[in-house]
Amino acid sequence: MQAFAAWLQATSLSHTVQTVSWVIPLLQSIHILMIGVVFISSLMIGLRVLGHMRTDEPFGAVWSRFAPWMWSALAVMALTGLVLVIGEPVREFTALSFWLKLGLLLLGVAGTAAYGQILRAAPGGEFSLRAKAASIALIVLWLTVIFLGRAIAYDKEVWGALSLHA
Repeated sequence: MQAFAAWLQATSLSHTVQTVSWVIPLLQSIHILMIGVVFISSLMIGLRVLGHMRTDEPFGAVWSRFAPWMWSALAVMALTGLVLVIGEPVREFTALSFWLKLGLLLLGVAGTAAYGQILRAAPGGEFSLRAKAASIALIVLWLTVIFLGRAIAYDKEVWGALSLHA
């Protein structure tokens, strides 16, 4: 992976991302804003399942309101993340936080998609303890993705000897 990261960092696209002073701050800002949209959308859906928000609306209506925001934000987040990785591949590929974030992000996307399918098919407005536990787990998962995204910059300090830098 080190060889690929070094090769990618030497490409003209990576060099452009690295040297144009406004590209990385702009992409990071958009990326962070998008994870906020994903998290808030997921939180609203989860709070509906937990019975704390929008209980006067059917679950399908809440899902239909927030899921498009979440999926659109995930798409923009993936694009900005890809360009950020192209701009700093060695930093990203040698960060344990990056790999954990990527794994949890994939789990979060798959889990949220499955969760939405199952809950939209469920009749009535009451949800099982299992559905509520899944809501809490997804909220915690998205919070962990946010933490790990920020931890990439401090990978050595966060993980110590476990860091891939060590």
